[in-house]
Amino acid sequence: MDPLSKVHAAIDGALPAFQRRLEEFIRIPSVSAPGFEPLQVRRSAEATRSILEEAGLQNVRLLELAGVHPYVAAEWLDALDAPTVLFYAHHDVQPPGRVERWKSDPFEPVERDGRLYGRGSADDKAGVVMHAAAIAGWLRATGAVPCNVKVLIEGEEEIGSGHLHALLERYGRELRADVLVLADAGNWTVGQPAITYALRGLTELTVRVRALEAPQHSGVFGGLLPDPVQALARMLAALTDEQGRLTVPSLADDIRPLTPAEKERLARLPFAEEVYARVAGLLPGTRLVGDPQRSPWERLWMQPAIAVIGLDAHPIKGSSNQILADAAARISVRLAPGQDPARCQRVVADLLRRCAPWGVQVEIEFGRDSAPAWMCEPSGPAFAAADAALSAAFGVQPVYMGVGGSIPFVGPFAAAFGGVPAILTGPADPTSRIHSEDESLHLGDWRKHCHAEAILLAEFAARLRAPRG
Repeated sequence: MDPLSKVHAAIDGALPAFQRRLEEFIRIPSVSAPGFEPLQVRRSAEATRSILEEAGLQNVRLLELAGVHPYVAAEWLDALDAPTVLFYAHHDVQPPGRVERWKSDPFEPVERDGRLYGRGSADDKAGVVMHAAAIAGWLRATGAVPCNVKVLIEGEEEIGSGHLHALLERYGRELRADVLVLADAGNWTVGQPAITYALRGLTELTVRVRALEAPQHSGVFGGLLPDPVQALARMLAALTDEQGRLTVPSLADDIRPLTPAEKERLARLPFAEEVYARVAGLLPGTRLVGDPQRSPWERLWMQPAIAVIGLDAHPIKGSSNQILADAAARISVRLAPGQDPARCQRVVADLLRRCAPWGVQVEIEFGRDSAPAWMCEPSGPAFAAADAALSAAFGVQPVYMGVGGSIPFVGPFAAAFGGVPAILTGPADPTSRIHSEDESLHLGDWRKHCHAEAILLAEFAARLRAPRG
């Protein structure tokens, strides 16, 4: 057997054990958001350390910053005259949301019809174990890895990577690499891999509307006193028009125009509205929104979007006939390439203040953790290596795509290392329902990604090796 065949055999032999490790990993409720138990995120970091140690990596350690959920780092640096690859994933997860809407306990993994269900199954604990499986395959089959390997597993990605710059200041030198591989993206569809070359940015703000010193009886005062909830609703409605297009003046002023090549790349991608609606769980009769003059993929990846992700008023349960004193909303703004997060916060806030009716008081707090969009040209030897590896593992060439979400890690790390290429892949797919109820991982695609990463290490060694003098 050639070395790579031995590696594939080693991965397949160990995959049941790696799946068990993934299931144990999912059982740790490592929600990094405020209000959840931080010790669970530390438990997850310790589990990550164990997984990487079992894979055969060296110098496995927790990277600590005061008041920050732990990162985990590891390495194997014994490959002479070879490039260095930094593998990234994150071990923190989103809150479970409405637990009663899950078909099973979000933190008790369940396998159904070839998919593994549980919070973090696809986003991104599968990525952590995937990195470990690929590296372990090489070490167990051959005793070596074709490239030098570093691994960084983050503990605060789901809350915006707010301490990333501090991490780079302290640990940047020991994390330097020639290429980044991030397992926090996904496939185009089940069985069809993808390489992500564009990510939207992200910022947020919270708006609070006040009208009264205290709630008042809706019968005694209704008809004269302003209702802060209705005032807030009017303000939020001003953010979009009847078609769901953004109506924030000057918000789009700093969007970087697409190049002809980028437009052509988008135009080549098919969009089946009925399939998209089904995958998204769109209810019958409900329509897609946005500017019909732009393609769906441009709207999703290359244009800003606004979502109201939280509302504070009185819950329906326990409510009574009161006019509330105040109401608040948390607003998420996805940013297109070229947009400045701070400027976008300001123009959204300006519109909200102008639209406030009845003289209600408006307080706006800007979120501190923002990230600009990231975009690269997916060409060169690193992308050729990724294309070859995914094609070999899946039997079809990958799709080059953008993602409407944000991974704050990517841009700062690539820039800190001199603009090194960043390869974004991952085992999620459009039906994985990451950040939603019944998150799941397609186990067949996960296996293929484990093999693809093993091949990728060989491809990097062949394509990125410095030329001999």
